[in-house]
Amino acid sequence: MRSALAGLLLSVSAYAQLTPAQKQLNLDSFEKVWTTIRDKHWQKNPGGLDWQAIHAEFRPKVEKAESTAAARAVIREMLGRLHQTHFAIFPGNVYEDVGTESGGSGSPGIETRVLDGQAIVTAVDPGSPAEKAGVKPGWAVISVDGKDLAPVIQKVQSVPELRELTLERAVQAVLSGPERGKLSVVFLDGANRQQTLSLSLDPPRGQASHFGNLPTEYVWIESKKIGDTGYIRFNMFLDLVRVMGRFGDTAASCKTCDGLIIDLRGNPGGIGGMAMGMAGYLVDKPDQKLGTMYMRDNALKFVINPRAEVFRGPVAILVDGSSASTSEIFAGGLKDLGRARIFGTKTAAAALPSMIEKLPNGDGFQYAMANYISEGGQALEANGVTPDVEVKLTRPALLSGHDPVVDAALEWIHKQRSQK
Repeated sequence: MRSALAGLLLSVSAYAQLTPAQKQLNLDSFEKVWTTIRDKHWQKNPGGLDWQAIHAEFRPKVEKAESTAAARAVIREMLGRLHQTHFAIFPGNVYEDVGTESGGSGSPGIETRVLDGQAIVTAVDPGSPAEKAGVKPGWAVISVDGKDLAPVIQKVQSVPELRELTLERAVQAVLSGPERGKLSVVFLDGANRQQTLSLSLDPPRGQASHFGNLPTEYVWIESKKIGDTGYIRFNMFLDLVRVMGRFGDTAASCKTCDGLIIDLRGNPGGIGGMAMGMAGYLVDKPDQKLGTMYMRDNALKFVINPRAEVFRGPVAILVDGSSASTSEIFAGGLKDLGRARIFGTKTAAAALPSMIEKLPNGDGFQYAMANYISEGGQALEANGVTPDVEVKLTRPALLSGHDPVVDAALEWIHKQRSQK
């Protein structure tokens, strides 16, 4: 009886009438969404629609909405008229986990991916607090400072419009905090035993990078040899001079390599022009392009300018559901040109430059500002880059010290060498 009464009270509360102030916040949110699309969409008539007529149709519906959920549904219906991805409204409680305001500036030195509904450690930074505490790839993160990660993962996954990239950011935000602070983290180790560790927080890995009005990002790049194969990985297409220089040095030093692996897993993108510059170290034919980005007033063709010294061996690019934007342009373009073979899992399908902003009523609003068509004639948005060889990262493989995606790329490169 008590539980039934509690359920009834919850139901009544959910549909309680909004105050005038709350109704105004919903109207302000509608106006912000409508105006943003009017001013920033790459088409003057967004989706081929009479956008002023859309305003006249949907504003009265928001005015009549008796709950924030109802107002949210109306705005979503309006966005649905575009028939375009990367336009989404999600509840305020989800925005708090995925919005740019989440997280801090410190890091315990671990990288995670959500695998089969769990936050799994995929890499541990050398010399980091996590490495010193004995954390290993394959360990599962259960909670941070008493906050269980399972509800965070489930909450973000409950919003279909949000992608794996957003989920990874939400998890990473929980694992960050003030520099030189501490986090109490509960892990599930390789033997499935819980271990509670107090981890210090160092500054994020990499060097601070600034670009335009974007917030400060920490950018790192690493390269090495795996046997006779070159390997390079970087976390963002930013810090143009340093990252481009290191990429070029790696390509130049790989003249005798049997192949080159470019690992873009977890890379959310960045400066689009860097994709053209990097492709120039791999493509020796002139007048080739990765694709075209269409904006309201112009179009940007991603033309490749071959370098004097070009790596001509086999190229394998590794991607996953957190590879987005410039990563997708780079991988998809080289795939279309037949210059690279793609390994991993489907990319984020988020090639468009987009923003996530907080609305007056607390909801989150995601919108795109351009459209991108690959050289193969396909829109990467909503489609993503499909790997030539699909290989999933798994917890058992990580616990055994293996990366099956890297292993698959190496196997292919070795086959190319043996067939020469």
